[in-house]
Amino acid sequence: MSAAGPAERAQSRTPSWARPAVLPGSGSAGRALLAAFAVATALDLGSLLADWHPGHLIAKPLLMPLLVAYVITRRAPRLLIAALLFGWGGDLALLFDADPAFLIGMGSFAAGHVCYLVLFGRRRTGPLLGAAYAAALLSTVTLLWGDLPADLRIPVAGYSLLLTAMAYRSSALGLRAGLGGALFLLSDTLIATGVAEWPQLPRADFWVMATYVAAQYLLATGALAPERAYGREALQGSTIS
Repeated sequence: MSAAGPAERAQSRTPSWARPAVLPGSGSAGRALLAAFAVATALDLGSLLADWHPGHLIAKPLLMPLLVAYVITRRAPRLLIAALLFGWGGDLALLFDADPAFLIGMGSFAAGHVCYLVLFGRRRTGPLLGAAYAAALLSTVTLLWGDLPADLRIPVAGYSLLLTAMAYRSSALGLRAGLGGALFLLSDTLIATGVAEWPQLPRADFWVMATYVAAQYLLATGALAPERAYGREALQGSTIS
């Protein structure tokens, strides 16, 4: 029996959640999936602007599966796929206008944020940025608290804490992922102000979806390069040892 080579040793040392889910697909398949994601995004946002609800019902459930399929062709780690799929679950739940659906959706998104947080690992982030996010969290929850329905105050506050932590930690992967985390926070803040019945921007649903889709895309694509770099570091380390 032959001894394991450097590549095999590196693979064994890489956490299972950071390994690619499948072998990469062809570049043409990835480009086609990304184009389909762009078309679905345009259909969804256009439907919201035109107040055409059937278009939104058709396009919104397609967004995250198409993005998942795309990142799989880019050797996405399993935790990234899980985070996007939990986002999909939240998308589906929020298609229903009812408090139980809102709570289910919030729970699904929260599970996705946990996946992102574990995926980000222990890479360093700036303390000043952390202080800014903490101030934003405290001020937002304080301002919204009295206007939220009583039964949603604690869940929204807990979710806001988790979301803000994810947004802050996303900056550990670089500017692209950090911007994605910030946009996710903005999107969900817009939802929360709607629940609190604050005055809304014109076509508020459009801005919620526009910032959300951009956030997931930036988080997903921002997470891919560092995970590939992680694999290369593991391989180099095993070769040196």
